[in-house]
Amino acid sequence: MKSMIWIGFLSFVCIPLCLAQSPKTVALFDGKTFHGWEGDTLHTWRIENGMLVGGSLETTVPHNNFLCTQKTYTNFILKLKIKLTGDQGFINSGIQFRSQRLKDPAYEMIGYQADFGKDYWASLYDESRRNKTLVKPNDQEVLTWIKINDWNDYEIKAINHQIRLYINGHMSVDYTETDASIPQSGFIGIQIHGGGKALVAVKDLLIQELP
Repeated sequence: MKSMIWIGFLSFVCIPLCLAQSPKTVALFDGKTFHGWEGDTLHTWRIENGMLVGGSLETTVPHNNFLCTQKTYTNFILKLKIKLTGDQGFINSGIQFRSQRLKDPAYEMIGYQADFGKDYWASLYDESRRNKTLVKPNDQEVLTWIKINDWNDYEIKAINHQIRLYINGHMSVDYTETDASIPQSGFIGIQIHGGGKALVAVKDLLIQELP
């Protein structure tokens, strides 16, 4: 009987404590409104069937454009589904994180990008800052992971100075930032790249903030 009482006491104490220590996963997009987001929602970004959609297959996207969270994030695990379509011009998209809005031009962002598009599939790019790919997977191998013109599961793990990217369950990037001047906190954004008749759709955005 004493053992049962002790087990019951431990359960009473430990279960709530464990639950309190487990970071909660929340939706970044409610599927219906732009609540929590900002950007060009008049011309570039729209909501269709529970998806965030940007760009056009009818007219060339004139320049990079980003739909951006209004909240900043530091350490987190972000999961989402992304589909990129188009066959005229430069067809590219990506997910900004630990990023900021530029003031000139105001439609741009600066920071890390989980890239997505031909020759950049599931690579880590430094947008409008170092302006280069920091790490990329093997060009041939990544093509066996990607579903062209279809939905892909993208995951970003940003924990302290380590960044890992996963595409459809495969780790494509494992990067550690060594430059202490690079900010490790910022907004999350969805990109549609300029220069092509391209359409990006994103859904099922879930984020787990970490200490």
